[in-house]
Amino acid sequence: MTIAEVCKKYDITADTVRYYEKIGLIPDVPRTKSGIRDFDETSCRWIEFIKCMRNAGMEIEILLEYVKLFKKGKSTVQERKSLLEEQKQKLVEKQKNINATIERLDYKLELYNEIILGKRKDFTETI
Repeated sequence: MTIAEVCKKYDITADTVRYYEKIGLIPDVPRTKSGIRDFDETSCRWIEFIKCMRNAGMEIEILLEYVKLFKKGKSTVQERKSLLEEQKQKLVEKQKNINATIERLDYKLELYNEIILGKRKDFTETI
């Protein structure tokens, strides 16, 4: 698969793909005899994984550590698992904060609806 096809499939820019490859997030992208990137299934799985983790807020440094451990092989399975568990816990906390914010917004929106409909005259709670 060409870089253009990868970019279209994963909605990612070519510059981002090149950067990820340059810093080692996408290990060992195969190339044609003329040196053009020829993304295989493994390369695409890495891109998909990285994109997912970045969208979730995982830092590049953490991903680099994960790739480094992955390259060391089976002996790092527990370390990789622990790293992913830590990231999951961070996401769970972030999700709790997001849910609390959504609840607060729902409350505020309901106040505004009541004001608009004339059911509430007190505007002090709309802050």
